[in-house]
Amino acid sequence: MKTLPGPPPQAKRRGAYRLRAGLFLGAILVLGSVLPGLSGACENPPVLRFSIIPTEDTIQELGLYKPVLDYLSTVTGKKVEFYMPTSYASVVEALVGKWVDVAVLGPNSYLIAREKDPTIQVFATYAKEKGHLQEEGPGYRSVLITKKGSKFTTIEALKGSVLALTDPASTSGTLIPNVLFTKVIQMPLDRYFKKVVFSGEHDLSTLAVYDGKVDAAFVATHRLDDVVNLGKVKVEDFNILWRSPVVPQDPFVYRGALCPELKQKVEETFMSVGSQPSAKKFLANVHSAKFVKMTDADYDIVRELRKAAQK
Repeated sequence: MKTLPGPPPQAKRRGAYRLRAGLFLGAILVLGSVLPGLSGACENPPVLRFSIIPTEDTIQELGLYKPVLDYLSTVTGKKVEFYMPTSYASVVEALVGKWVDVAVLGPNSYLIAREKDPTIQVFATYAKEKGHLQEEGPGYRSVLITKKGSKFTTIEALKGSVLALTDPASTSGTLIPNVLFTKVIQMPLDRYFKKVVFSGEHDLSTLAVYDGKVDAAFVATHRLDDVVNLGKVKVEDFNILWRSPVVPQDPFVYRGALCPELKQKVEETFMSVGSQPSAKKFLANVHSAKFVKMTDADYDIVRELRKAAQK
């Protein structure tokens, strides 16, 4: 059998170079499809997944969001699915892990999400109407509550009592008490109170105080208003012993990797909710006048609180 002569050494080197270059280019193309940021591509998923930080009755709150999500589906032309949260952290991890595309976070959990994925972007929040404790506008306060008729009528009387915080990632239910209220009592919470527990939600903290399961709790003004509006408690059932400065309302966010056109449609949906008869009911149900645009800089006050907490 005749053996054909092989290519000269230079040709071999050129061939090997072309092979390596081809393999490298192929790897870049494959990575670009897996990691859109590498190729400059954006994501345009066929289904948008939406989630919210949990409340006492997340299923009921999902019912409030349904007309908004239906409107979001109409504007974007996409099917919209709801991701059921188990905690603040579960929503953050779902965003970072790309299981969720659009979400409602708390201010503190938003910054936690940004630390894990700086491309997550805030685009709006709601401007609340004046409520029982809630002030008009896109801000709210953390308040320290005790049950009316109890002996806990002053901050001094609370020393050695049982305190409820909400979720570890909550702004008004945990971060603010640990940073700002500790300046009032001049010591950590776990030294001033006999026991500090986490309820998981503002609603549960409110009801725990009302039912006498805890002596005091830190809750958000609008969240306490929600429990009042459901008829479960009255404002008159509580003493308000302390109020925090105003902090921005819960941020509505989306993943930064989504295509610009899709992000614009998401923004348009929420900013025009008030013009849709069915979706407008959502604003009424959450006692808000409208959505307003928000930027990352609007949450710098919460960043300062986080920095103070880490010292």
